[in-house]
Parts: sequence; C-alpha cells; structure tokens
Amino acid sequence: MPISTAGERKAHGQQHDRNMRYILDTDWIINLLAGRKDATDYIERFDPEDIRISLVTVAEIYESAYTYANPQEHVNRFRAFLDHFQLLSLNLPIVEKFAEVRAHLRRRGQLISDFDMLLGATALHYDLIVLTYNKKHFTRIPDIKIYQP
Repeated sequence: MPISTAGERKAHGQQHDRNMRYILDTDWIINLLAGRKDATDYIERFDPEDIRISLVTVAEIYESAYTYANPQEHVNRFRAFLDHFQLLSLNLPIVEKFAEVRAHLRRRGQLISDFDMLLGATALHYDLIVLTYNKKHFTRIPDIKIYQP
C-alpha cells in the first residue's frame, strides 16, 4: 500500500486536521491489505504519523493470517504494513475502561466482540478517532469518536 507524505496530501488538498489522531480497526487493515481502492483512497487522506494500531488489532489480524494455507506470506505482508504506523499496547487504564464498557454493554444486552471493546477502550484512553467500516458495533461504546467512509 503506497502511503503519501503530508506534503503530497497538502498539495492535493487532502490533509486532515493535524490535531486529530486515529486508530485503525481490523476491517480497514484487511481492506488495505487486499488493495481495495476505496480503502486506499481514504487512507491516503491521512498522515501515517497520525494513525495508530492497537496490538489487539495486530493479534486479530495475525489470527486471520493463520487461517490461510500459507500463513507466513500473510504474516510477512502484514509486518511490512505495520512498519508505517505506531503500535499501541494495552495498559491498566485501558483494561479498566474495557471492563467499564463491557459491563455497560452487558447491562444493555448489547455486547460486541472483546477485540472491538478493547480497541474502543484504547481509542477512548488516547482520545483517538476509530477508522472503521463497522459503525454499528462501535456506536454502542459511549463517547467513542468514529470516522466511517
């Protein structure tokens, strides 16, 4: 996936506000790795320095890679993709936010996957906007900010 520089995006009038930072959901990464034009067109609007990826998402993508006949090919391709982005680990405040979100959604009978809740908790902790095609799940998380194409 080609990643343009901030200068290239600025020249084309595509740069987003520098104060905004984003976190990629698994569905965006899958679409980017598959070369889907809509995903690559959208991601080119952002500065890679403003995009983060949670290690939770990394685990989810690795799990998917190991379902293929040649998992190492998919793992290698994903590792090369990750070189462009900052990775975020889990920490105690994120895990606490995850537990709060999970309890809230459980009480409402609206649980979503633990991966999505952990990503949402990470986004809330770092005040990041979630880049996702799965608005339906993430809108259940209170105070989450979502960017959906």
